[in-house]
Amino acid sequence: MYSFSTCWNSKRHTDGKEMLQEIAGLGFDYAELSHGIRISLMPGILEAVKDGVIKISSVHNFCPLPIGVNQAAPNIFRFTSDDDRERDNAFRHSMNSIETADKVGAQAVVLHCGSVNLSNFTEKLKELLEQGKQGTPKFEKLCLKVMEKREKVKEGPMERSYDMLHRLEKEAAARGLKLGIENREALEEIPFESDFFLFFKEFDGAGVGYWHDTGHAQIKENLGFINHQLHLESQVEKLIGFHIHDVEFPARDHRAPGTGAINFEAMKSVVGPDHIKVFEFSPGLSEEEARGGIDHIKKLWGEE
Repeated sequence: MYSFSTCWNSKRHTDGKEMLQEIAGLGFDYAELSHGIRISLMPGILEAVKDGVIKISSVHNFCPLPIGVNQAAPNIFRFTSDDDRERDNAFRHSMNSIETADKVGAQAVVLHCGSVNLSNFTEKLKELLEQGKQGTPKFEKLCLKVMEKREKVKEGPMERSYDMLHRLEKEAAARGLKLGIENREALEEIPFESDFFLFFKEFDGAGVGYWHDTGHAQIKENLGFINHQLHLESQVEKLIGFHIHDVEFPARDHRAPGTGAINFEAMKSVVGPDHIKVFEFSPGLSEEEARGGIDHIKKLWGEE
């Protein structure tokens, strides 16, 4: 199925039903409730689903936003935190997302799994890319440094993330929901690109799977840490769904497909009819730009 994320228009709306009607007006039968859904939008969302305006494919943690938070904040509470209160909040608000997904009849909840505590190497490397210094000794030295440092500190955060996911997996399974672990663009966030196979070995069943974000993967390729296509192919057995958006080099993502650097045609052999395919566009894109990106993908991947 194709779906469309509310990250494009949630900020512009005060009524959840009108927000979803706008997405339906783009020709979609499904929407994803993204991580920018304010609690005030929920009554209209529930009404829209009840009235058959649109169906919900997936929900992105944390949804709805915690009270007092008025903009997208998917990393506000980290599964990996060594602070018990933060992890308690992460579990509680993830449960809110799972319960929301259950109420609206979604199939999956998309999760970020936390991070290690390091200096922001990702932003430093992006700055070097902007300056055209990819492949220079300074760039390569910084890449090596981040790999060494995060390996030294990952054990505890990984264990805390596993513990959180096992708890959430039971709750999701009881409601017939899957958990989609999203690949991240930041080098500090887990799972690290080299750890995906090991990460999913922790979960034998079908309840926890892989959620491929095309923009994040392309940024990781631009940083020199993965080959985008090979990474996607390596995770095909665990693949649940996609966030679809393009990247203008080096790291301006959530662009309309066909306007950036991603080879979407190469992905066609991996994309299956059972995968949830969510367009995740910047709110800065016009409706015309959004429609152009949608058409570009459907011409390459097919209409369904």
